[in-house]
Amino acid sequence: MSTLLLFSRSFFLASNGRRQLSNVGFIGLGNMGGHMAKNLIKKGYKLTVFDVNGAAVSSLVEAGANGASSAAEASKNADVVISMLPSNQHVLDCYFGEKGVLSSVKKDVLLVDSSTIDPSISEQVSTAAKKIGARFVDAPVSGGVNAASAATLTLMVGGSKTDFEDAERVLVAVGSRVIHCGKVGAGQATKLCNNMLLGISMIGTAEAFILGERLGLDPKILASVINTSSGRCWSSELYNPVPGVLDNAPSTNGYQGGFGTALMTKDLGLAQAAASRTETPSPLGSIAYQIYRTAMGHGHSKLDFSVVYQFLKGKQ
Repeated sequence: MSTLLLFSRSFFLASNGRRQLSNVGFIGLGNMGGHMAKNLIKKGYKLTVFDVNGAAVSSLVEAGANGASSAAEASKNADVVISMLPSNQHVLDCYFGEKGVLSSVKKDVLLVDSSTIDPSISEQVSTAAKKIGARFVDAPVSGGVNAASAATLTLMVGGSKTDFEDAERVLVAVGSRVIHCGKVGAGQATKLCNNMLLGISMIGTAEAFILGERLGLDPKILASVINTSSGRCWSSELYNPVPGVLDNAPSTNGYQGGFGTALMTKDLGLAQAAASRTETPSPLGSIAYQIYRTAMGHGHSKLDFSVVYQFLKGKQ
């Protein structure tokens, strides 16, 4: 590209008050992040990716991304950095580590963390980002692996209005709904409330179908009634925990893939910590947390969280 064209493009972006956001660093290529990264490539973004799993990086390189050997390398030339990581500590290591994001990013970069973590961690990263002239939003997602693959995720964003608007321009490539929930941390708070309800509703759905089975009901018929009646919910209609009811649900695939029991347990624990901190009564959330912790103790940690159906049936 000629110098004149480069200048013209920069002038166009500046004159419209819109930053260039074409170079994306993506960190965390697991069940969700891998699909999100591939959808960004499909939409024409130039990606540099990093994950501790070398095979995951290789898969994205084959899809058109550039591979990196660290979070810092993936971030150093990026206009936007997106992270999708399992836990509080992973996010802290990603941003604050010796080869972390904050050690290499350029001024005014937009940092987007789509992990599900404690809101206070998002606030901590945001404060550190501001000190080096970077911007930060938290943008956890909902919808599961199928939605990540289909680019129909819901993203809950916490940050300033300006930063949200810039993030939205990129995030529409991975989701069908991008919602501004408030200040930094509000996206995480929204996600924790959502996932607490999801964990509770999955247990309720599992209990109802176990009872139906023991009363001699066909689970497909029971599902058809529930899903057109007052018991209808996402767990029964789109993610049914009974094998064979839905062809594309993890339950029909041996509870492989999907949203792991360990991750649901983590999110329920975060919700309980928030409930305790704010002195909010959460009896069902607390019970759900204990049920999933026990399910993990019986070897279900790596299986999809809908495996609680088998756990409650006594099939350990």
